[in-house]
Amino acid sequence: MTAYKSLVISVYLTLAFAIFPLFTFAQEHESPEEAEEEFNATEMIMHHIGDSHGWHFFGEGENSWTLPLPVILYTENGLVTFMSSEFHHDTEGEHVVEKDGMRFVNLHEDIYRLDADATAVEFDAEHHPLNASKPWDLSITKNVAAMFLTVILMILFFSVGLARHHKKNTHAPKGFNNVLETLVLFVRDEIAIPQLGEKKYMKFMPFLLTVFFFIWITNLMGLLPGAANVTGNIAVTVSLGLFTLVLILVNGNKDFWKHTFWMPGIPTWVKPILAIVEGAGLFIKPIALMIRLFANITAGHIIILSLIGLIFILEHAGVAGISVPFALFITVLELLVAFLQAFIFTILSALFIGMAVEEHEHH
Repeated sequence: MTAYKSLVISVYLTLAFAIFPLFTFAQEHESPEEAEEEFNATEMIMHHIGDSHGWHFFGEGENSWTLPLPVILYTENGLVTFMSSEFHHDTEGEHVVEKDGMRFVNLHEDIYRLDADATAVEFDAEHHPLNASKPWDLSITKNVAAMFLTVILMILFFSVGLARHHKKNTHAPKGFNNVLETLVLFVRDEIAIPQLGEKKYMKFMPFLLTVFFFIWITNLMGLLPGAANVTGNIAVTVSLGLFTLVLILVNGNKDFWKHTFWMPGIPTWVKPILAIVEGAGLFIKPIALMIRLFANITAGHIIILSLIGLIFILEHAGVAGISVPFALFITVLELLVAFLQAFIFTILSALFIGMAVEEHEHH
């Protein structure tokens, strides 16, 4: 396949990704009853960027195309499991699911257990449940399922694809394997070696490769219609930031800790002040990593959904002539951002780890 054909296919796919949500939103608001209701842009945006107990693709109510996912709850009576389809797509706490003598409702994607004498959820003035409590929710939600899918793809790409090729062949791979190898070499030569040095980069290559491809693939999948917003979930980015923090703390050498809490070469009375600043910096660095990734990915999704939502807010088809091209432009830009955010997170992680393992010259 020539580069020109690849470019044409990429453009068509991008157009499809940008325009397909229009048909999705139109279908979701096509019934006469819903047409009379005012379109709520905030509700629509939060629904599409948030996590859920079922993987919703398009449609509404009983006519929706939704993949049911396992609901796993830990209560004082033990584990309770059932499929999210038993809620019948209700997220307003109206449909009650009875399991093992207990009753559960789905209230805005939070699972509540009703009190023993309750048959329906009741709310206070601030719309908080009065007669229900939250069990430990260990469910396979849409974001969790998307992460499992990313892991499966990575195993297929590298263990089944690239690794098997190099195990059986000595020549350079072709096609998609060549793309993967190019990216692996990019992470090694442009991220790991410059930040960690020739002697220590191999120790951290598994982590750097994993985090780079995990973020990049989930970002690309997040641009597909109906896909999960994985790296736009703060819990995911917090976990990624914690991995970097643990590697910094575990691998920090004697020089690193000395320069952090008792920096040499400066007046003694200044050292306690700098120790507080540097100690705080240990945690600020991974916090900056997770917020940057979360904010950039979430902002991109919100902008695209807001532009498409303008058509329904203004209720004029002519608006599509303006909002769709802008949404298409942002979608194309998001393809770059998907790679850029994976690169930034990986290179900054390598930089912070490199600072922790760097050997300082003593004079």
